[in-house]
Amino acid sequence: MDALLVDDSSTSRMRLREMLEAEPGVTVDAHADPVAALIEAQMRAFDLVLIDYHMPEMTGVAFIERIRTIPHYAQVPVVMITSDVCDAARLAALEAGATDFLAKRTTGVELRARLRNFVRLAGAVRRLAEQAAVLDGAAEAAMRHMHEREEEIIFRLSLAVEYRDNDTGDHTWRVARYSELMAEALGLAPEMCRRLYLAAPLHDVGKVAVPDGILLKPGKLDPEEFALIRTHAEIGRRILGGSESELIRLAAEIAGAHHERWDGSGYPNGLAGEAIPLAARIVAVADVFDALTTERSYKKALSFAEALSLIRAESRRHFDPACVAAFELCWPEVVATGRNGARTRAGRGAATEPWARVPMLLRETSADRPDAQDAAA
Repeated sequence: MDALLVDDSSTSRMRLREMLEAEPGVTVDAHADPVAALIEAQMRAFDLVLIDYHMPEMTGVAFIERIRTIPHYAQVPVVMITSDVCDAARLAALEAGATDFLAKRTTGVELRARLRNFVRLAGAVRRLAEQAAVLDGAAEAAMRHMHEREEEIIFRLSLAVEYRDNDTGDHTWRVARYSELMAEALGLAPEMCRRLYLAAPLHDVGKVAVPDGILLKPGKLDPEEFALIRTHAEIGRRILGGSESELIRLAAEIAGAHHERWDGSGYPNGLAGEAIPLAARIVAVADVFDALTTERSYKKALSFAEALSLIRAESRRHFDPACVAAFELCWPEVVATGRNGARTRAGRGAATEPWARVPMLLRETSADRPDAQDAAA
């Protein structure tokens, strides 16, 4: 245990130091200068502080007020050493944050007992702080584990939807990554960029309610079929809506509005402009771009340059112009993500990434199973 002793009297310092260090495991750092002692306290975490009341450079009360502003010393026992036992002095010390008082005229036996009690108190406070740190660490680890599981469940659910589209899961990841890149380019807070990356994969979760005969139809949809597939946006919002999870609520917002259009001609609610949630406006660009650059059984993939030209042409009609500008701003990263696909995904980083715990799906090649409809339907 480390104790800080501040007293401008060399005799008092020597006497108190000897008594404190007579206690097992106690080491004393003694100072005559309170300013130097404060500097030392900022660099070291002392378990017990004893401060003289009357000193030339700084009063003991001022010292206590200063040391209590250092985070570590919020709970550490601070003992005022004083020969002034008047009520005004005691009240000033208590208001400054003193834990107790030690009179300089205390007899030897009582002084040793009082110091021993201060040491025991300091030890108890230290043990409680250590236990609190362990509990905080455990709680933080549990919370982190819970968030990781939540993220993994989201990605696995999104893969279940894509599996019906006969995809490998890379569409989900690419849309998530494109969305994250745009959010960063728009200057959104890092926490929001991360949440968007995690929520974007559920944009098409409502397709679980669309019959396979329509979802997997190789040809053009008739008006009735197209009307049915358009219901996936509202269904997705209902599936995810009402959650206590901030992440799931964001996913619900995206699922319900990622087919709205800037000019108000989208679905399901015909929202226009900034009435469309920003997250949905971002994902709309990412989703359509990936659909345009992905090969399907009923269409060839466009080149990245061709797809970008179409995205630009739809600015202010289909897409928020600010999102299109952000998409162009992060174009090199978009191209790298689209071209490298699974390799970019696999090498993206730590094992805590949800994709690191989610396997890639094997694409089915059976001739009697058609590929999915365009993701931008």
